[in-house]
This record gives sequence, C-alpha cells and structure tokens, in this order.
Amino acid sequence: MTAEVAVLGVGMHPWGKWGRGFVEYGVVAARAALADAGLDWRDVGSIVGADTVRGGYPGYVAGGTFAKALGWQGARVTSVYAACASGAQAIDAARAQILAGLAEVVLVVGADAAPKGFFRPAGGDRPDDPDWLRFRVLGATNPTYFGLYARRRMAVHGDTADDFARVKVKNSAAGALNPYARYRKRVTAEEVAASPVVSDPLRLLDICATSDGGAALVLSSLEFARRHGAADPVRIRAVSTVTPRYPHAVLDLPDIATDSAAAVEPAGRAFRASIAAAAYEEAGIGPEDLSLAEVYDLSTALELQWYEDLALCAEGEGTKLLRDGATALGGRIPVNVSGGLASFGEAVPAQALAQVCEVTWQLRGQAGGRQVTDARVGITANQGLFGHGSAVVAVR
Repeated sequence: MTAEVAVLGVGMHPWGKWGRGFVEYGVVAARAALADAGLDWRDVGSIVGADTVRGGYPGYVAGGTFAKALGWQGARVTSVYAACASGAQAIDAARAQILAGLAEVVLVVGADAAPKGFFRPAGGDRPDDPDWLRFRVLGATNPTYFGLYARRRMAVHGDTADDFARVKVKNSAAGALNPYARYRKRVTAEEVAASPVVSDPLRLLDICATSDGGAALVLSSLEFARRHGAADPVRIRAVSTVTPRYPHAVLDLPDIATDSAAAVEPAGRAFRASIAAAAYEEAGIGPEDLSLAEVYDLSTALELQWYEDLALCAEGEGTKLLRDGATALGGRIPVNVSGGLASFGEAVPAQALAQVCEVTWQLRGQAGGRQVTDARVGITANQGLFGHGSAVVAVR
C-alpha cells in the first residue's frame, strides 16, 4: 500500500496585522483550498485544525471551531497543538486518517491572530512549564535565544553580521513577488545594518515579526484524486514529526538544560538534523534530489543553520552556500522562495501549512515570478517548542 496522499487544493489568507479573529483567516484559507480542489465543503469527510492558544477558548478546539464556521455537516474532527509544528502534525493526522480508510478527503486548516510585538508568556504561575520558566527564570524571550544561536554560529563557524543580512536580502527579494506575504519590499544589506539592535548580534530586520494569517490544504487518497480527474497531483510522500534522542547533550534553547552524556554516548545527529533525516528516509530520497526547500527562518542566522541540518551542505558551510548564490532563486537549491518568515512573520498554527502551500504551487508550476524551474521535489522544515519535529516532503 502506498503511503502517499494527494494535495488536491491549497489556500491562504494573506499575512499581516488585520485586527480580526483567527477563525476568519482560517475560513478564507479553507474556502480557497476547497475552490482550488474543485470540491464543496460537504465533500469533506474530516477536518483537522491546527490550534492557536491565543485566540480565547475556541483556539483550543480549532478543528471544531472551523467546522462550525464552515457549517456543521457531520465531518470527523481533530484538533492538534504542537506550537510551530502544529501544521505538520495536522497534516500527519490527516494523512493517517486517509491511509487508514477513515476518510477520503480531509481539510487541514491553521490560522492565528498574533499579539502585537514579540511573544510573551501566558499569564499565571506554571513552574512545571519549560516555556514559562525560560521567560521567567532566564528572561529568554524569543529574540534572546535567536541572538544566542547567531552568536554561537559566529563563534563556531565564523559567520558574520553581513552573512545574516544576506539572508534577509535574499528572502525579501522573493517575498516581494508573493501576494500573500506581509512584507513585499526588497531590503538592502545597508537597511539591515541600519535597523535597531534587538538581541546582539541580530537587528530588527534579522528577526521575523508576529503576524495574522491562515493556510489550508485539501488532502485525499490517490484513488479519490484519480476519480476526481487529478491524474498527476502533488503528493505528500513523507511527514517527519520526530523527537530528540537521549542524551540531548547540546543545549537547544528555549530549553534551559541538557541531558547528561556522562554514561551514554550522544546520538550521531542533533535534533533538527534528525527531523530532516527521518523525512528523507521515509520518502526514499536524499538532499541531492531536492528542487527547493522552505525552512523556518525565525532569524536570518537560523536559516543558515537549517542549510546544514537539511544536509544541503556540510556543517559550518551554510554561509558558503549562501554566498555562492546556491540558495537564491535560480541557484542550485533555492531556499524560502516564498519569502520565508522574513516576509511573512509568525502565524504559528499556519506556518507549516503555508510552507506546503508554497511547495505545492512550485511543484505545479504556479508560483509566477518566484517559480523554481522544473521543480519536482520539495521539503519543508521547522521545529515546534520542546521536541516537536516538523518536516514534509512533497513530490510531483
């Protein structure tokens, strides 16, 4: 039995700061995905919602929230929360239902209405919550640990602030071509260098914003796709949602401690590298087979780290790949041709879904001015807080 499922439809609500509820963004994206698939909401046998925890009570039951907003029709419902990996886990749940024969068509939706400014801890005292602890005990806001990652790359690999700025310049050029991006203006290296320092060495234009937005997919069995007239759809071949391995001996903020490696030899791969490795193994491909990648550029420095974690180059050679133009549109392995989070900002439950939307458009040849020539295989990658892996391989 094949483990592939078809991507019949994709849809998005543009990213921005719109001042409305996340349900509205999700419904817009869902209806766009259904229209793209040529299906009616009543054709859907299951809906999987990627949750937001900032939208009040409905955010905790996002599957049911979107089902109600679209109109009760009896579909199965699932809600998933895994921080930034929520979208990939929602895809995984949908795929499992399809392959198990529980539904032929599944709608996957994620949306968020983010607060102004950088993310803050939720209220109340939760001393057993590592997210609460890293804010309250260390003061490690998101930009703080982004800056620590950047400083580590500078110390270990010799990366420079100019290298980080190159990532922003590259992604802003792609985002300028994307109608769904929040920021559609090309940025120069000089503008990055002139922006305020937020968390040394990172400046404001090195760090992604928090945004409102939504994304949705319509997935189906391959048999349904053929009956529906989609003889050669984009297919999801692998979904990686792996966790770290003990001992997790390299500090991986926002965690604030490591496992002891005194008695057990650490695993051969760091956590993020293991996410990609599992996706490659399941898909039966390697990094050399990729046409493009969409990665989680919370900061410019973190994009460079993903180059190495995806094995697009050897450890420490991410900046060389960037400087050679390999990851730009027209390069050997374009990365974040959507514009990435640099151009979108974070709408947490929707992010992994938006990455798959971009890969789908690319594999269909529908990406307009940011089209990767002859795109056949794409991978997405991000990481949810505290051990939630997230990578999807799509092929055509």
